[in-house]
Amino acid sequence: MSLDAIKELRELTNCGIVDCKKALEQAGGDLKKAKELLREKGLQMALKKASRVANEGRIEGYVHNGNKIGVIVEVNCETDFVARNESFMQFSKDLAMHIAAMAPVYLKKEDVPADIVAGGADIKAICLLEQPFVKDTSKSIQDLLNELVAKIGENIVIGRFVRYKIGE
Repeated sequence: MSLDAIKELRELTNCGIVDCKKALEQAGGDLKKAKELLREKGLQMALKKASRVANEGRIEGYVHNGNKIGVIVEVNCETDFVARNESFMQFSKDLAMHIAAMAPVYLKKEDVPADIVAGGADIKAICLLEQPFVKDTSKSIQDLLNELVAKIGENIVIGRFVRYKIGE
């Protein structure tokens, strides 16, 4: 495996060097296949950690230019150490900015009342975890969350959020 391929995969996925090397070996050097393997590994890791209690974390606030839109979001993790982690803090900031821009109404599709689903609501548009990330539409918020769990190694949960807009 070339060092350049490992470096490129690491930049694309934010996964560790050893994980990138293993994924490239498994994929026979195919970068696209290795990226998918790492994504699946992150999802599996997130599922394994989902039952662990996440009662630490941070409250992130964001006020959009012009002071017309504001967001408060609670992002939980297992330890206060992770709550101070650079990647965790960046995720929280990006999440608050995303909520300001995309105006989700519900956290996950299971939260959407049956009458709204029956009415033909676009789940991807109204559920935060289903929305394409505003900075990289190839990933959903759930994908970003799974990647962060895989990278940090703790259960991370978006607790709740509120979005305020003048006049609404």
